[in-house]
Amino acid sequence: QVQLAESGGGLVQAGGSLKLSCVFYGSTFSMYVMEWHRQAPGKQRELVATITSGSSTNYADSVRGRFTISRDNLGNTVYLQMNDLQPEDTAVYYCKSYHVSRYGPDYWGQGTQVTVSS
Repeated sequence: QVQLAESGGGLVQAGGSLKLSCVFYGSTFSMYVMEWHRQAPGKQRELVATITSGSSTNYADSVRGRFTISRDNLGNTVYLQMNDLQPEDTAVYYCKSYHVSRYGPDYWGQGTQVTVSS
């Protein structure tokens, strides 16, 4: 059973940076696609960034150029480096994983709060 544990959220001023981490447990990390999603109050959850098993990346237009997703296959961890944070980035950030075959369920972490003050 895959489990995900996020950390690294917090309160930061506009223009600041944070780095989120998500540790993966319970299966072969390198065989999973990893994603970061976020959900702001009153809004739907949205995809922020994706990294494939081969470390190809993709970003939402709203964060491209400011956020960087990366993975450490030895440490079973995916990261989200967030720079030039803005108040509109305030949300709960969730880590998600699914097998590269698309067989089996999606797995979600519990989320970590990011708050950006103006």
